[in-house]
Formats: sequence, structure tokens, C-alpha cells
Amino acid sequence: QVQPVESGGGLVQAGGSLRLSCVAPGSISDIYVMAWYRQVPGRQRELVASITASGDTDYIGSVKGRFTISRDNANWNTIYLQMDSLKPEDAGVYLCVVQSGIRYPSYYWGQGTQVTVSS
Repeated sequence: QVQPVESGGGLVQAGGSLRLSCVAPGSISDIYVMAWYRQVPGRQRELVASITASGDTDYIGSVKGRFTISRDNANWNTIYLQMDSLKPEDAGVYLCVVQSGIRYPSYYWGQGTQVTVSS
């Protein structure tokens, strides 16, 4: 199964920082968007941040000014999520998703990395 691979999660105190990484397999071509979603038990999965092939970024309101999504310019198949000033409500499983294609897109989901923020 073709899946992007996430890393960088862990336990951090409120106010701390984490940096997540996501690497999409080379077999995924024509990457248009890469994004981070957050899954919390009992709640709907939500889009946290996204970045397009042209470098356009978008964020959910609650993380604006604290999180930064970026890509490796040498390897478009790698993205990062720098998370600063973390709050307990930022906790959850962070999943990377890759959109391949535009007109008839395919989506590839990673298995996620756990982020825990202690108060």
C-alpha cells in the first residue's frame, strides 16, 4: 500500500514546540497538495494546514500564527509542520495526506503521528 510516512510527534509541555515531517513515496506522482489533518477521538477529522505545489498555504484559524507548513524545495514530496506555542487542544493524531492530480485526484493517507500536549 502506498502511504506517506509521518514522523516527529511526541509529548511536549504547553508552550513548547514540535516539528512534524511527512515524506511521500516516490511512486506518487503529480503531487498537487500535501496537507496535515488532526484526528481527536469523538471528533471529526479536521484540516490543520495545507500547501500546494505552487507554495500556497492555508491554515485552520486556531493555529494561525503558531503553526507553519513548509516543503523541502529540493524534494517536493517532503513537507513539515512547525508547531510552536502548543496548547493542550492541539493534541491528537496528525495525519499527512497527499493529493495526486487535479481533475481526477487520488488521495494517499499516512498512518499518523501522535501529538500530546501536557498542561
